[in-house]
Amino acid sequence: MWLLLSPTPLEAPFLQGEPFTFLERKGLRGEGFVWLETGIGKVNAALTLAAWASQNPVEKALLFGIAGAYPGSGLALGEAVLVGEEVEADLGLRGGLEPLGFPALVLQGKTFYNRFPLDPGLTGEMAQALGFKVAVGLTRDLVTESPEEAEALASRWGAQVESMEGAAFARACLALGVRGAELRAISNPAGARDKGAWRVREAVEALEEAVRRILKT
Repeated sequence: MWLLLSPTPLEAPFLQGEPFTFLERKGLRGEGFVWLETGIGKVNAALTLAAWASQNPVEKALLFGIAGAYPGSGLALGEAVLVGEEVEADLGLRGGLEPLGFPALVLQGKTFYNRFPLDPGLTGEMAQALGFKVAVGLTRDLVTESPEEAEALASRWGAQVESMEGAAFARACLALGVRGAELRAISNPAGARDKGAWRVREAVEALEEAVRRILKT
């Protein structure tokens, strides 16, 4: 059974099931899955996953949604991609949390500062089954507002994909012992605020195809 999460219902219009509410947001119980709307941003993503997992067993979780692509990523608008590692880029200093000496998470003797892996086994299986690339994601509560800012972030952190939830989801999965994977479809170049350059419809169509395939595997 999959726990599916997306920041907004606009990213999951293709899912069908019995509606319910959780934390005053939308949910669906469907064949082989439960879907939850998390709301936008890091806190909402982590809170929704943790609250659900505190009341229900979670076999495996998938966060999916639209995202921006950084310069040099090689990702096309409308392309779906898996995220293998997430960077929480607005935690600590510009160079990260480690210079301050306070880890974000310590788990079984391993220290995590700003980088959090998604489940490598689950991600690898999905990448092989779907034929998708595996990218590095970067998460901030503030999205980039210019191509220059996007290029600087991509260069600093080695990231290809930008979202507002991924790192929080990845960190929560690690802390809770949940096998987590992340799927993103590229809707826009990161840093492009002109909605005329966005391809949201194509990105949601890519999500639909990918999620349907995932539910069948």
